Amino acid sequence: MRLHGPLEPVFVPRGFRFSAAKGGIKASGKPDLALAEAPREAAAAAVFTRNRVVAAPVVVGRGNLRRSGGRLRAVLVNSGNANCGCGVLGVRAAERCCAAVARVLGTGAARVLPSSTGIIGVPLPEGKVTAAVPGLAAALASGETALRAFGRAIMTTDLRPKLASASFGVGGRTVSLAGVAKGAGMIHPDMATMLVYLFCDVAAPAAVLRRRLKDAVSVTFNAMSVDGDTSTNDTVLLMASGASGVRLGSAGADAGFAAALRAVCASLASQIIRDGEGARHLVRLSVEGARSVDEARVVARSIANSPLVKTAWAGCDPNWGRILARVGSSGVPVDPARVSIDIGPHRVFENGRAKAFDRRAAHEVLKRPEYRVRVRLGRGRAALEYLTCDLTEEYIRINAEYST
Repeated sequence: MRLHGPLEPVFVPRGFRFSAAKGGIKASGKPDLALAEAPREAAAAAVFTRNRVVAAPVVVGRGNLRRSGGRLRAVLVNSGNANCGCGVLGVRAAERCCAAVARVLGTGAARVLPSSTGIIGVPLPEGKVTAAVPGLAAALASGETALRAFGRAIMTTDLRPKLASASFGVGGRTVSLAGVAKGAGMIHPDMATMLVYLFCDVAAPAAVLRRRLKDAVSVTFNAMSVDGDTSTNDTVLLMASGASGVRLGSAGADAGFAAALRAVCASLASQIIRDGEGARHLVRLSVEGARSVDEARVVARSIANSPLVKTAWAGCDPNWGRILARVGSSGVPVDPARVSIDIGPHRVFENGRAKAFDRRAAHEVLKRPEYRVRVRLGRGRAALEYLTCDLTEEYIRINAEYST
């Protein structure tokens, strides 16, 4: 399996076309509409936010996937407007946008999945969206340039587009998988203000894709946090065109696909955290020695969402006491005498006691753009890596001014 990051050539899956346009939704005038099409349709599965307040495109998208039996022709994305908090009018707007795409492509509206991201509570200017649909359809193209344009059009406060791809061989044939994502703030499991679109040319039924996607999301997009806020629009969509001729279940295909999917999701997750609003440091938080992965996740979330911990990281301060306090307040019945904490290579707490360490050297570790903090609970063998970042004044500025 070969994995490529955002600055490397893309393994573009066959059976898809992409386009982007300026619809006039963003005040900046930047591209704000994106369309992806599978001309021969594709099996599809999605994971959505678990927020009890969900945006209209999530409501419509869930329904369309159910009605279509997990078969999609296209996904339409707008940025700059969340289409959330607008009641029935928002749902109808999302439905009409799907219908506009369906008419142009010659398919059913249930074969189109809508996505939106941006400000909550502002009615979607659906007229701008539907007016741009014919041009979006006419501009559809395969290849890396079109996929990268799709990725740029879905950005909001992102500083850079996020893209990853992978390929693997099965019986002399090559399977490709590519993913694009947006997300920089309101990032927290279940999921975040995050849109992710994964395209692959393997053949598989929707039910199999759902299981594979759920497994990959659990250890990537649901194991990261920028600020502890769960959004209303989160969507991770996986589409499989089957154009490679390789079917899941054939010799070598399952393992290769699982590895590629997880690698692409992990790369996109790390790119989101690196681009976290105001973030200067990506922290790989390893929680080990838990009784279960879920228990490790509880402790990791407790640490990653602490403003005190995150501001210490912003100041490159090796204040391990804040980490220890969050371990203790997580709700997991830990025994402090069995807990240990490492900052990079430096053991700072062990067996219930502070451990002498080189504070200057630990400070230098925390000045790096990426580093690891390891917490061992001493309760079992389960472990989880959780991605997070620091909390800076820039995060406050961005979010204080977001709607104005």
